[in-house]
Amino acid sequence: MATLHVRNVPDELYAALQARAAAEGRSLSAEVVVLLANSLARPHRSAREILDSIERRRRAFPIPAELPDAVELLRQDRDR
Repeated sequence: MATLHVRNVPDELYAALQARAAAEGRSLSAEVVVLLANSLARPHRSAREILDSIERRRRAFPIPAELPDAVELLRQDRDR
C-alpha cells in the first residue's frame, strides 16, 4: 500500500480532521483515506457542467413576466 505525505496543512483543517476522526472512531490517517475515497467516488463535474445544469433547472421553472414591484409590496405591507 502506498504512503502519502501532505505538507502545509492549515492548523484549522488539521484540527477539524482530528475532531472528525475522533467522532468516527478512526485514526487520523484512516479518516483521511475515507474522505479521499468518498470524494473520488463522486462523479467529477467541471464548473461548466455545473453551470449548465443550473441553467437547465432555471429554464424548467420560468419566472413570470409580470412580477409585482418589491417596493410596492413593501409599501402595502407597511400600510396594513
